Amino acid sequence: MATKTDAWPLIHAERRALLADVQDLAPQEWATPSLCPGRTVRDTLAHMTATARMTPPGFFLKMARAGFRFEVMASREIAELNQGTSLDTLNRFAEQLDSTDHPPGPVDSWLGETVVHGEDIRRPLGIVHAYPVEALTRCADFYRSSNLLIGGKRRVAGLTLRAVDADWSAGSGPEVSGPMLDLLLAVTGRPAGLGGLSGAGLPTLTARM
Repeated sequence: MATKTDAWPLIHAERRALLADVQDLAPQEWATPSLCPGRTVRDTLAHMTATARMTPPGFFLKMARAGFRFEVMASREIAELNQGTSLDTLNRFAEQLDSTDHPPGPVDSWLGETVVHGEDIRRPLGIVHAYPVEALTRCADFYRSSNLLIGGKRRVAGLTLRAVDADWSAGSGPEVSGPMLDLLLAVTGRPAGLGGLSGAGLPTLTARM
């Protein structure tokens, strides 16, 4: 198994798995709304490409040009990477499969970007993927300990999270249990993960979405 210091093999493997899952999508499937509000499947893949080619200096330059508004910068990147056809968008993603470039931030955040956005794309399309347990638990540990951008720490404060398909639990308080992937989606604010969860803490978690 990968250690805490080598997330990149997991990231690269998950990018390759996603490419394999979406390379034969029909034109209308690219327009399917993803789990990211306001973004299609194609938009979300373009966003993943933007992250994979970004560097810290490039991030700060583009943020400054966007008036330090993250969503403005992200939308500009998506528009650029969506130029042409859906195949063009796919090929741009394929070019970044082995990239280790990234915006500023810990490496587990880029593992999370890859795994969570992978599911943002797959779930609306009905594509089932067996994510490595290590990737899911690392992402959940990262997001439940951070309020950066998505507010995961606030969302699960005062709750115990317990996986039914992995040796993982975290937190204290009323319990929310379910598959590890659904727990990760809920921690990151995706209501789509709630359907697989149960427990005394579920109403609280649901109210925080």
